[in-house]
Amino acid sequence: MAYEFKLPDLGEGLTEGEVARWLVAEGDQIAEDAPLVEIQTDKTTVEIPSPAAGRVAQILVAEGDVVPVGTVLVVIGDGAARTAPSEAPAERLQATPLVRKIAAELGVDLADVTATGPGGRITEADVRGAGGVSEGRREQVRGVRRQIVDHLARAHREVPAVTYVEECDFSHVDLKQLLPTVLKATAAALQEFPELNARLERDEIVYLDRYDLGIAVQTDEGLLVPVIRACDARSIDELRADIDAIAERARSGKLDAAELRGSTFTVTSAGKLSGLFVTPLVNHPEVGILGVHRIAPRPVVRDGEIVVRPVGNISVTFDHRVVDGARAAQFTLAVIARLEASPT
Repeated sequence: MAYEFKLPDLGEGLTEGEVARWLVAEGDQIAEDAPLVEIQTDKTTVEIPSPAAGRVAQILVAEGDVVPVGTVLVVIGDGAARTAPSEAPAERLQATPLVRKIAAELGVDLADVTATGPGGRITEADVRGAGGVSEGRREQVRGVRRQIVDHLARAHREVPAVTYVEECDFSHVDLKQLLPTVLKATAAALQEFPELNARLERDEIVYLDRYDLGIAVQTDEGLLVPVIRACDARSIDELRADIDAIAERARSGKLDAAELRGSTFTVTSAGKLSGLFVTPLVNHPEVGILGVHRIAPRPVVRDGEIVVRPVGNISVTFDHRVVDGARAAQFTLAVIARLEASPT
């Protein structure tokens, strides 16, 4: 008897997932609840156990393929229940409209092209190679990078973003505690400016009454934004401990999916890699992101005298559909006021 295992509903409104890695091969024997497949979704990887014991008869979705919830991924048991996508007949050549257009422009017959993409898909590189046109090394976008591409493309397409920038004197901030101090100041300012701790859902603005702030963390797999919960109610030391722990799990690939969801606002600071100024992109569906840029000794005027102080830029990029420019500026200045008044 064959058991067809379908991509399950992974919650949080997700409708599709990417097969990141198969943990078995066709012909393997697998026990119930043994690791079966890793699914990439919402910027994290979820390991799914086998729902049944038996022989892996057919793997129907290749690594790198994105499929909707309910798609049959694998057949476990005796016999084969379906034809794998990679065995599609010639009249059902798998190629995107863009690839077909490129093939037409180059005069390449898709029937003569050897497919190298997942599931027997013909890629642009396959077509260009068949047409004698190839340039550079090509690598399929997948995993975390695919999620980043999709997420940022959506944010850029949907969000009319504006960035406000101002200087901040960090003389009263312990720079070893910079990020937790900024999170604390940001959470406090968000309570004064609730439209920045919100999201736009169709024709409604949803004002959130929690202050769960995302922090941008660079990993070998790409940029992740795990969430630090209840920043308004935590001490600087508690926030420091949470940041260190969650950043370590992010870099080691051990984050739970829940740790990447539900942020209400995002703070980004690249540390030693911070430039004089960059333009952070809004982490959709949030409506704002605060950036801390390079902090360095600079000459400033205080009480009519030139003195040297640790100064850096603070930026806020915001969704202008929800946040007015004056309010974004006031919010930024409120964060800066708290940082400049912080005890050493």
